[in-house]
Amino acid sequence: MTASKVAALASGGLDSAIMLTELAKESLVYPIYVEAGLVWEKSEKQSLENFLAKLGQPNIQPVTYLSVPVGLILDAHWSVTGDDVPDGKAPDEEMFIPGRNVLLIALASVWCSTHGVSRVAIGSLGGNPFPDATPEFFSSFGKSLSLGLGHDIRVEAPFRGRHKSDLIREHHVLPIELSLTCARPTGTNHCGNCNKCTERQQAFAESGVEDRTKYLA
Repeated sequence: MTASKVAALASGGLDSAIMLTELAKESLVYPIYVEAGLVWEKSEKQSLENFLAKLGQPNIQPVTYLSVPVGLILDAHWSVTGDDVPDGKAPDEEMFIPGRNVLLIALASVWCSTHGVSRVAIGSLGGNPFPDATPEFFSSFGKSLSLGLGHDIRVEAPFRGRHKSDLIREHHVLPIELSLTCARPTGTNHCGNCNKCTERQQAFAESGVEDRTKYLA
């Protein structure tokens, strides 16, 4: 029996890294990393490659890198400039990058339409407050992309009802310390002070699992 195929949006982050391994249990997984010109991308790509090399899952294919520069669109946004990155005390809403999931899913869907793949998976978690991370958005956007591409597209968010602490607790045997969840990393090390690092640290504390992540602060 031929395994089903799924294009998985992979950022090198903890959530998407675990999603890759779960999808690979029953599907042939094509990780897709979208380069947009954001300040942390070099670190994310290295972390993603390190995680996959350590994992050694044969159902996970080599990473496909797609590019859609957003500098002229986002202008002076902190994700492009690296200035005034929201710290650990900032509300999650300040982490919103306008159009982020719109671009990620759209680009992956175009790739799917030329590679015989109909499933696009994204590692969005429960509690995500952003308008482009709701089940309604994923469903309606998938239908619109199907119409526009003339190719069936189903957008899946398998962890939309889950929380990071749950994922850590259930998958702590994976090399999740190699994943990167940081808005201002140095190499593959976490800064330890940004909103994403604080979220990661809290999730490990809630999970009861030892945090093997390397933080600079």
